Amino acid sequence: MSVSIPSFRNRMRGKLQTRSGPPPVSLSRVLSKFGFCSRGAAEGMIQAGRVQVDGHVVRDADRRVDPQRSAIRVDGRPVKPEAKVYLMLNKPRGLLTTCDDPLNRGTVYDCLAGHGLPFLGPVGRLDRASEGLLLLTNDTRWSQHLLDPTSNIDKVYHVRIDRLPDEGMLARLQDGVIDEGEELVAKSARLLRSGERNAWLEVVLSEGKNRQIRRLMAQQGANVLRLVRVAVGGLPLGDIRKGEFRLLTEAERLSVAGDWRAAGNTATAHLPRT
Repeated sequence: MSVSIPSFRNRMRGKLQTRSGPPPVSLSRVLSKFGFCSRGAAEGMIQAGRVQVDGHVVRDADRRVDPQRSAIRVDGRPVKPEAKVYLMLNKPRGLLTTCDDPLNRGTVYDCLAGHGLPFLGPVGRLDRASEGLLLLTNDTRWSQHLLDPTSNIDKVYHVRIDRLPDEGMLARLQDGVIDEGEELVAKSARLLRSGERNAWLEVVLSEGKNRQIRRLMAQQGANVLRLVRVAVGGLPLGDIRKGEFRLLTEAERLSVAGDWRAAGNTATAHLPRT
């Protein structure tokens, strides 16, 4: 049977339009991307039978769904995407960068409680003993861009060590070391100031590896006494007090990630009154 050219083109156009939307993703990830909860919390709710997709209870957290077309409910209430939120927190020392600690220790989310925010994920991490600038957002694409090593986004740290460095030590930090089979290197390292027995260094990283600065210093025989992240991608910590946060301006959001335009819901978020 012959098919007219216009009819064939119309059918193909319809197929292309059908496939042009976002690919299905796991149900637990959708709840996280919507800013409803963390992915781990979503998995627990799904397994408990609290989540419905298109009117049916789903207990498989890996079930693929279309976030734009599927009707998702948790405990009978519809779940929809939250406005994108981008904020910077001055993380105090002693808090974990996690939303759930089995030992019930303090976390960075204690600083956000009571402000009516959607669930926000940290952009990278600061370990419990570290402090300073921590970005949080529910825009996973923006976060992934910042964390991608190919983006070459600098993170600036002020580091107090228990010894006086010489030029050789600073050069070795920038030459890099192999620790536990992993290459660790600082983009730059310079002396800020020194006392009789210790010194403050400025260390710039363009990649993020677990406890990277502490491991780099240990390779040089130095212990880290204090570690403060003071800037990310040209965005300074500024004068935010410890434990406090503020929303990023649109200009800051774009500048910290370079030439980046977030996709999806980019509505400006405002903190609810408390």
